[in-house]
Amino acid sequence: MSNRIDPTLMHELKEYGAVGIEKCFNCGNCTAICPLTSDEYAFPRNMIRLTQVGMKERMQSSLDPWLCYYCGDCSETCPKQAEPGESMMAMRRWLTAQYDWTGLAHKFYTSKAWEFGSIILLGALVFVLIAVLHGPIATEHVALNTFAPLRIVHAADWIMAGLLVFFIGSNVLRMYLMTMRQGNGPKIPLGIYITEAWNLVFHAVTQRRWATCAADEKDEKIKKSKQTSWIIHMLLASGYGLMLILIVFFLSWFQTDEIYPLYHPQRWLGYYATIVLLLGAGRALWGRIQQEVQMHRFSHPSDWIFPVLLLAVTLTGILQHIFRYADLPLLTYYTYAIHLAFTAPMLILEVPFGKWAHLYYRPLAIYFQVVKEKASQYQEKQAAEAVASAAD
Repeated sequence: MSNRIDPTLMHELKEYGAVGIEKCFNCGNCTAICPLTSDEYAFPRNMIRLTQVGMKERMQSSLDPWLCYYCGDCSETCPKQAEPGESMMAMRRWLTAQYDWTGLAHKFYTSKAWEFGSIILLGALVFVLIAVLHGPIATEHVALNTFAPLRIVHAADWIMAGLLVFFIGSNVLRMYLMTMRQGNGPKIPLGIYITEAWNLVFHAVTQRRWATCAADEKDEKIKKSKQTSWIIHMLLASGYGLMLILIVFFLSWFQTDEIYPLYHPQRWLGYYATIVLLLGAGRALWGRIQQEVQMHRFSHPSDWIFPVLLLAVTLTGILQHIFRYADLPLLTYYTYAIHLAFTAPMLILEVPFGKWAHLYYRPLAIYFQVVKEKASQYQEKQAAEAVASAAD
């Protein structure tokens, strides 16, 4: 790997939200206090140093920023107020842009005009498509599947899902090439990728490493707050994933004019997803308004956009549900159109190119970390067996 220096790297990170990174004099306090750091992954200190000296390619190939969950301990105890936790957050935004071959993530993270303009444009496009493609408008009673023909909505869902798979898949491939195929690390047998794949699934579902941040916390109030944050984040991810599955794979079951009884899975699965999405988005926004905890002291525009979109999608979904059950046709149709106008940019823009990309990049980084460690152990074992064989 090249060790060329890029003197503009630190200024580039500032565009992604790094605060005070130039104040760091590399004392190592942040690494010493972090409950997630290790000898192999000594963040945040090493990442800040790489940024200061401009080692861009080393930064691109690092998994360290994704292994941080921003508990805030490092920033709260930094003697120079260099805000290492916020710097790690900025590095995750920067890496998201590095993995993205389209350049859209860079535009969205560094330009409010691009971010807001794209959201408005895509939302307006959805409105136009609904105006052109909607079916007959029944006003005697709610007939949502007549207004929004299921075959058309389902086709749009699959097109959206295909785009998401393409963009996420291609960006994940670039992440893999940057982090696992660069440098002179150990050759990794395919079997290790297979046997350790459970780590990817486990951490994607549970976000379990986040709970480690609270394990050594002495202050019970802070410990409880960290544990609560982990649980709510896990519930939020489950609700988001569940709603995506219902919309893409079970739309004919989920978007229906039939009123199911309360005990029916269609009702309680939808209610569960709605409650946890409302809780997660509301808590994220309230935390940033209050700014009581370290991770909410500084807010990049992207920290607001996703929970605002998520809250808007959830609230319009609730209103549409109420109007449908109250048999108010026009209000149901208008709210449905507004709901889709918020949903489209949230999924198409935020999932592959925005903050929600953390949902898959982070468990992938943990998985790649484990694979690298297992590969090193395997190589050491092979070397020891070769030495023992030669001695015999």
